[in-house]
Amino acid sequence: MTNYEAECRRMVDEQIVGRGVRDERVLAAMRKVPRHEFLPEAIRGIAYADNALPIGEGQTMSQPYMVALMTELLGLTGAERVLEIGTGSGYQAAVLAELCSKVYTVERIKTIAEKARSTLDRLGYRNVAIKVYDGTYGWKEMAPFDAVMVTAGAPEIPAPLVEQLKDGGRMVIPVGERFGQSLLKVIKTAEGTVTQRSIPCVFVPLIGNHGWKE
Repeated sequence: MTNYEAECRRMVDEQIVGRGVRDERVLAAMRKVPRHEFLPEAIRGIAYADNALPIGEGQTMSQPYMVALMTELLGLTGAERVLEIGTGSGYQAAVLAELCSKVYTVERIKTIAEKARSTLDRLGYRNVAIKVYDGTYGWKEMAPFDAVMVTAGAPEIPAPLVEQLKDGGRMVIPVGERFGQSLLKVIKTAEGTVTQRSIPCVFVPLIGNHGWKE
């Protein structure tokens, strides 16, 4: 029988702290959220491995380090309303839910969204709202947001997501080619946006009107 707690602690110590993530709140959330619960039963035994994992429909759950790094880059303090684009398994939403007041997450594939909703409900995450829609449009009715996280690779930064950020708000998004991107942190100011480049990364493509075509 897999000792998930020990695996999780090892994941945080070796893959996340070992690569330089220092935000104690992020580390606590990564230790707390049971990653294996968000995966198909057949692959739960490798839930805490140092790589992305398949969740069906051609979608993946991001590598633990990438989840932690992207979360740290948002700089959450606890009171924020966060928009996530690409719900996937719901794991990243759960990590965000530990660190902010409300998560609004958009997923284009209905079956994936339904599975995520079921898992989040089972684990008691009541501060996560899910919408099935083209995520490149954001969630206009609930804007503005303090932070936006995009968990799929975009050819460019979708304009609606910038519009839905508050002044001073932060967005973390992979931008680049279809099969390789750079992780960007975008800060919205009264004058426009300031972009900081983090690390190279590879995400599934962000499909939608302001993203890649299928």
